[in-house]
Amino acid sequence: MNFLNDDFALISTADGELLVGEGPFTEFSQCPRDGVAFYKNDFALSDSKPWKVPKQVHRLKADALQDFVSPNVCWQAPEAGGFARIFSEINETIQTGGLEKSVPVATECGVVESGLVRGLLGQLADHRKPFYSYAWVEGKNGFCGQTPELLFQLRKGRFKTMALAGTARASDRSVFAFDEKEIREHEYVAQTLVANLSDLGMVKRSERRIMDLGELVHFHTPLEIFMYGDQSIDFLLRKMHPTPALGPHPRTQETLEMLYRWRNELEAPAYFGAPFGVYDNGVFHAVVTIRGVYWSGNEIQVPSGCGVIEASRLTNEWRELELKRNAVKARFRI
Repeated sequence: MNFLNDDFALISTADGELLVGEGPFTEFSQCPRDGVAFYKNDFALSDSKPWKVPKQVHRLKADALQDFVSPNVCWQAPEAGGFARIFSEINETIQTGGLEKSVPVATECGVVESGLVRGLLGQLADHRKPFYSYAWVEGKNGFCGQTPELLFQLRKGRFKTMALAGTARASDRSVFAFDEKEIREHEYVAQTLVANLSDLGMVKRSERRIMDLGELVHFHTPLEIFMYGDQSIDFLLRKMHPTPALGPHPRTQETLEMLYRWRNELEAPAYFGAPFGVYDNGVFHAVVTIRGVYWSGNEIQVPSGCGVIEASRLTNEWRELELKRNAVKARFRI
């Protein structure tokens, strides 16, 4: 596996394999017609050539990564002041009718004291459902994670996605099922997705359920669309991203610009929450890059986001952000 020492992309597939693209990559502005191409872009979708075609493709079993060992990291807790200021600004915008929901981000930073950052890849060996493993490594920079959120899968006119919003500790599962604030936040996401996708085809919405992630639980609503006709993957990516779970509601250019500014002021990693996927000979599969770790050299970041609506309270949202980051740190053993 010498190629894992160089530039590469990785994503888990539905059949339990890891699809790995070995660099160097050739970049394209649009999805190729055949072969394998990875889609990598930042949250603002500012890369004009986001399609990365690898020199070579490898299909591995998950245990191919088991020899990687996580590094030791010295962490510094994030300051609450900046988040509190942005939270207040979002609330004021909600009160004046300019917004119903947005998703600020808090980031915990650390420095690798011993071991290799790429050792984090070892934790991707365990990618049991409902998690999807993903990674992008480019020199001394990269990110990897295990996300529970599918952006969408497109196969022969069948489009699958999900609404994933509302969070609690697993120990609070019984009361979480009746939490009005969390249900309201989830319904913002689910209903907006249904409305946004209804022009593509017949939308089938399944019942809201609870997704168990071990330390955390989320509300989860699967959605499937039987499409009226063909649409380009590039069009669908821009239609879907950012999902209501990570973006503003309503989603307009003005509310998106506000979100970009808030993320920049809170120093969120550019690729946190962005789409990452692979086109594999006619099938496209993309995830939302949450529950991940981002690094540059020996500096490492673990971000987390929360949906802020009128019923949100600062203390509760700050606690939720810490819960999410702690779950990532526990999963990656850092």
